[in-house]
Amino acid sequence: MFDVILALVQSLIATFKSRQQLCLELVALRHQVQVLKRGVKRPALNNADRYLWVGLMRIWPEWRSTLVIARPETVIGWQRKAFRAFWRWKSRPRAGRPSIDPAIIHLIRRMWKANLTWGSIRIRDELAHLGIHVSDATVRKYRPKTARPPSQTLKISMGCSLNQE
Repeated sequence: MFDVILALVQSLIATFKSRQQLCLELVALRHQVQVLKRGVKRPALNNADRYLWVGLMRIWPEWRSTLVIARPETVIGWQRKAFRAFWRWKSRPRAGRPSIDPAIIHLIRRMWKANLTWGSIRIRDELAHLGIHVSDATVRKYRPKTARPPSQTLKISMGCSLNQE
């Protein structure tokens, strides 16, 4: 008898809830009924079930009130696990140009400092003699940047030519 009265009171309270809240509550309750109908003594939740509850948790502030088949702390744990998995996937190594060994980078910089007149092609060829095959672009990328004096401007060059006449 108490269950019937409780159901009636909850029905009256539901008339004051917004349509969105009622729809979310309906989705949550129907999902739990489906899980319980799986016919297992202790139903296991799969990833789709977990994603549903994590999604409900994010968009519905009252999600804890309808959750019966799992503890709210469990759902929060699922969300944290999904967050870690997302960032692990996001920061995975990508396909592309293979990384260069730091020792080779150091060698390129040492060769550049020791032989300032050598260009990238010469350093690439010297590395090839040592059995290290890198591209010219790689040498240019990792060589130290040199500060070269700026070139003459048009004003200075024109001024010099006027003085000579």
